[in-house]
Amino acid sequence: MTSKKTNTKKFRGSRTCGGGTTKNRRGAGNRGGRGRCGENAHHATRALKLGYFRGHQRGFTRPLKVINDVSIVNVGELDELADQLVEDGFAELQDGAYVIDLAVLDIDKVLGAGKVSKKFSVTAAGFSASAKEKIESAGGSCTEIDE
Repeated sequence: MTSKKTNTKKFRGSRTCGGGTTKNRRGAGNRGGRGRCGENAHHATRALKLGYFRGHQRGFTRPLKVINDVSIVNVGELDELADQLVEDGFAELQDGAYVIDLAVLDIDKVLGAGKVSKKFSVTAAGFSASAKEKIESAGGSCTEIDE
């Protein structure tokens, strides 16, 4: 594909090819400096518009080794998905109780949102107080494991 040469054709024959006076294209003085020069002075509005004004940085980034993402599940979700977990082989049905090991599913903590209508025997790294209470009030048991 050929490139358009309309602008080049327009400027042929003129001495400066649209660059103003002959002194304008010598250095960076005609544009007020190179790069981010003058962003706190004569190019402040351009710096604000482009979003790299240094005075507006806020906060800090936490180091990755400090961040601890905990994967969670609610007891209501366990109640809904219990039969599906048995079918998929992630849980067992023993003596009328669903035996679920959440370490196999890479889930760290059980939270207490939702209703429990089935009997569970859940093994996980952590339980909230309300989750423990709901599971045990339905006749189930909670087993905490150390990571």
